[in-house]
Amino acid sequence: MGLRRRLFATRSVDSLVADTAVDGQSLKRAVGPVQLTALGVGAVIGTGIFVVIGEGAALAGPGVILAFVLAGLACLFSALSYAELASSMPVSGSAYTYTYATLGELVAWIIGWDLILEYGVAVAAIAVGWGGNVNAFLDATLGVELPAAISQSPPDGRFNLPAVAVVLMITALLALGVRESARANLVMVVVKLAVLIFFIVVACTAINTGNFTPLLPQGGDGVVSAAALIFFAFIGFDAVTTGSEEARNPARDLPIAIIGSLVICTVFYVLVSIGAIGIAGAGTLAGSDAPLAAALSDGAGITWAAAILAFGALVAITSVVLVILYGQTRIFFSMCRDGLLPRRLASLHPRFGTPAKLTVGLGLLISVLAALVPLSEIVRLTNIGTLFAFVLVNVGVLVLRRTRPDMPRPYRVPFSPVLPVLGIAFAVYLMIDLPGSTWLRFALWLLAGILIYAFYGYRHSRLRRQDASS
Repeated sequence: MGLRRRLFATRSVDSLVADTAVDGQSLKRAVGPVQLTALGVGAVIGTGIFVVIGEGAALAGPGVILAFVLAGLACLFSALSYAELASSMPVSGSAYTYTYATLGELVAWIIGWDLILEYGVAVAAIAVGWGGNVNAFLDATLGVELPAAISQSPPDGRFNLPAVAVVLMITALLALGVRESARANLVMVVVKLAVLIFFIVVACTAINTGNFTPLLPQGGDGVVSAAALIFFAFIGFDAVTTGSEEARNPARDLPIAIIGSLVICTVFYVLVSIGAIGIAGAGTLAGSDAPLAAALSDGAGITWAAAILAFGALVAITSVVLVILYGQTRIFFSMCRDGLLPRRLASLHPRFGTPAKLTVGLGLLISVLAALVPLSEIVRLTNIGTLFAFVLVNVGVLVLRRTRPDMPRPYRVPFSPVLPVLGIAFAVYLMIDLPGSTWLRFALWLLAGILIYAFYGYRHSRLRRQDASS
């Protein structure tokens, strides 16, 4: 087999599914549709709506409402492709696994390496945000704050203790079992949706229609720029697919969870943005680090609501840390099981049935990042990694429709190839709007990954060893 064929060799769907039945390498199927949908909502609704809405309002004014719609639409086309592939290949690994079956090993490694960056850095950044919200909650309820030296990452502090605490707490929960993690996440999702419903109801009583004019002060360009940033608020629905191998009925439950969680989050985002603009105006949101609390305080005159919003943000961010860290461990697990990373890391705990060693190792590494490393440009760096994955997932649907037309597909993307092509176009459109510095950092990370693949992954690939022994 020539070098080109070896680099782009694919794994059959049958072999991927067969791996899930191997003793010692098979995750427990313990999660139903409600819990899977909650995982999606838990991963999506967090820092985005509680913080990024203010940054979006600074770029688009009242047009931030349309920016949420545009970002949600961009995600919807890709969500349909994720749903088709997840129902057809109920295997842990998400976009990494789908790419392995369609575009080949080298591309699968690139997207897997990309997702490790996206999920890992996102968890660290979100944990830092959790630390900030701890202080906001303590200030709103008790009038005290933790010293900056132990509650903020450098250069503003020395050691972010709250960020470390939340990462280690979630790491322990994930190591104990997916069923326990999913139940805890479901409770947190109910709490944060209740807080957002509270905000929407209160906002409806004090809306000022004058705050919506002019709707597009920066024109369409402002909406697109805001959508490229606000896209961060939608990241996470794809984390549902990392739980494919642990879904009780993946063919039915995964499409429901993927599409359902995205629709629920988009509806909440649009309603919250309408309410926030309506009671406080874009200027108030843009000038605040806690835009929703500022909207209630300045627009509706409800100062005591800051404590409720701070508590809601704390719960929301906790659930995001849980689901995103869960997703990263499952992608890493799949890459280890395929031999592209050390296979011994993919061992499962005999009692809990989880990759406990891998989970603890990643949790410790991320806690160090959150505690000590200043994390700038995280939103944009995470966005470009996610959008890149979206492009390849949509391409994967198109490739499999041609190469495996008879493959069982419990869910099929309607109007294919039109909708997958639109998914690619929307993702590329939003990627182009990201700054050059983000592209440079992303390229350097991928270059490092290619070097690791050349010196380790290529030589230890399970697929390569199977070819050599056959």
